[in-house]
Amino acid sequence: MELIPVTLLTGFLGSGKSTLLTELLQKLEFANTAIVVNEFGEVGLDGILIEHSKDQIVEMTSGCLCCTIRGDIRQTLLDLHSRRASGDIPAFDRVIVESTGLADPAPVIHTLISDPLLDRRYMLGGVVTTVDALTGLASIEIHKECEKQAAVADRILITKTDLAKSPDLKESLCELQAKLLALNPTAIFLDRHNPAFDYNRLFDTSLFDPNTKSINVRSWLNAEASSDHHSHGHNQGHDHHHHDVTRHGSDIRSFTLTFDEPVTIEAFASSLEALSLTQGASILRIKGIVNTIDRPSMPLVIHGVQHVFHDPVWLDEWPDEDNQTKLVFITKGIERETLDLFFKSWITLSDGKWR
Repeated sequence: MELIPVTLLTGFLGSGKSTLLTELLQKLEFANTAIVVNEFGEVGLDGILIEHSKDQIVEMTSGCLCCTIRGDIRQTLLDLHSRRASGDIPAFDRVIVESTGLADPAPVIHTLISDPLLDRRYMLGGVVTTVDALTGLASIEIHKECEKQAAVADRILITKTDLAKSPDLKESLCELQAKLLALNPTAIFLDRHNPAFDYNRLFDTSLFDPNTKSINVRSWLNAEASSDHHSHGHNQGHDHHHHDVTRHGSDIRSFTLTFDEPVTIEAFASSLEALSLTQGASILRIKGIVNTIDRPSMPLVIHGVQHVFHDPVWLDEWPDEDNQTKLVFITKGIERETLDLFFKSWITLSDGKWR
């Protein structure tokens, strides 16, 4: 049986994974690709931003498939292959698995290279890691997951280099590149904003080989194998539910705030600016879809990582019928109640409405 190559796409929160996938879906050469998306949080806004539907597997207009992980990544891939074999879905010839930005990549890699059912159907062709040029250095130093994501990669894609224009940011970018090289001297480094950038370079890998990785990477994978062995026992069946692909620290929270009232762009921008100034370092990720008074029929999509907010994007129409503002937060040390009170205070100051 011909094995289907799987590329694991990883990278810390807000480093550009979903943007990259959206771009890939628009390219003809990536037709016949299955995209498997895994999210950390209550609301799957990534699904909306990748033109997703509520079904687990949908066929994209580009010819790709898009699939959400429901439970275990192993079972998702087995189900996907079974439906391909039965002709239920189009025959894909490549899979890209997008892990959540908080994921430790070691358990996912271990599952993909060692599971006796998966390795008859798939092969781990390579690991692609996106790294944010603006926040990557701090993220690596603070978050172990980010360090691991960079260390295991076959391809490291540095994003947002177009924003690193000041002398300080250029110096920080050089430090980041040096840090990445020390963590992973065998990876190929690519600049997303280099005019010569070619998407195919992300996937021209053959087979993920742990023996080419650093001692740290091999020890992480060996620890997963040991954990696998002890949890199964010699006479027990395989149960992969202990592979938590959203492994994260106890002080990291993910939650969604929703608001029924539309907001003015000015008031909403002011509230985000105040939040960034006071709590920026603790806002690991914010993304959302916003109902504005200015353009009620066109939802506004916003993205932010710590102190950095990217240019908002207007969608042509709402993906659902409730037209609610939904803000998904991933925070470090900040509870839902704190931010709920923060935004309600803005509403109260504006006589019940954000205007």
